[in-house]
Amino acid sequence: MTIFITTDELAEQLGALGLVILDATLFLPGTPRDARAEFEAAHIPGAAFLDLDTLADPDDPAPHMLPPDAMMTQRAQAMCISPDSRIILYDNSPIRSAARAWWMMRAYGLGASAAILDGGMPKWLAEGRPTESGEAQPTPGTAIARLDRAQVRTKGDILAHLDSGSAQLLDARGAGRFTGAEAEPRPGMASGHIPGSRNLPYAALFAPDNSLKQQDELRALYESAGIDLDRPVVTTCGSGVTAAILLAGLESLGKTDVALYDGSWSEWGIDPATPKATGDA
Repeated sequence: MTIFITTDELAEQLGALGLVILDATLFLPGTPRDARAEFEAAHIPGAAFLDLDTLADPDDPAPHMLPPDAMMTQRAQAMCISPDSRIILYDNSPIRSAARAWWMMRAYGLGASAAILDGGMPKWLAEGRPTESGEAQPTPGTAIARLDRAQVRTKGDILAHLDSGSAQLLDARGAGRFTGAEAEPRPGMASGHIPGSRNLPYAALFAPDNSLKQQDELRALYESAGIDLDRPVVTTCGSGVTAAILLAGLESLGKTDVALYDGSWSEWGIDPATPKATGDA
């Protein structure tokens, strides 16, 4: 299975044995929408609600940090995930949060066959495809989650990168937040970016129908952002969510030397000791 699956392909597979469909909708702080309520009102048939916003380390002050293995295992089993499951992630969010869920499945060894629904719920609805309402009650699965730390970068790793130049840093936030012209949505957060980072706002990767742009267009976007596709890349953003979109785009181009800074600006920007830059890259 590839990183992205089309709405046509998913429609043909609905009800298939071993298929797990998860709604990974998540909204930025302050967004006046309720992801669970929207799921209960209408979701893709057979889907379960992942509740990505709560699938995080409860003991870490930074938002959306990767949870302990035991917590990820419990949530995966509750979502009917077993070792041989085929997992489809989708969302109905402007921040395309399904990419974060897809990356997490991979990072914990749950998603060798995981894929993101290209275009998500907006494209599914625009095409007049079926939905159902209510809360799903999936049969428990048997998956065991074990985090592969090689796919994750920490604040210490990023500080080391600044000294070594061993990887390129690519920030998925909008240009205003990257340059520091716009304030961060979280109180007490510094503005700007990690020194040496490049900026590619995640929204640039999508076509008008919410699907990912074609390969040549994607490649041109990364290159125009100053990324050398022959060198390793670490993606970052506000809280590790939209960074997964840039990572998925890179992997769809065949890159394997990519990782994600989980703490992202929520961890970096709140720390007075970390170096920060403003202005263009």
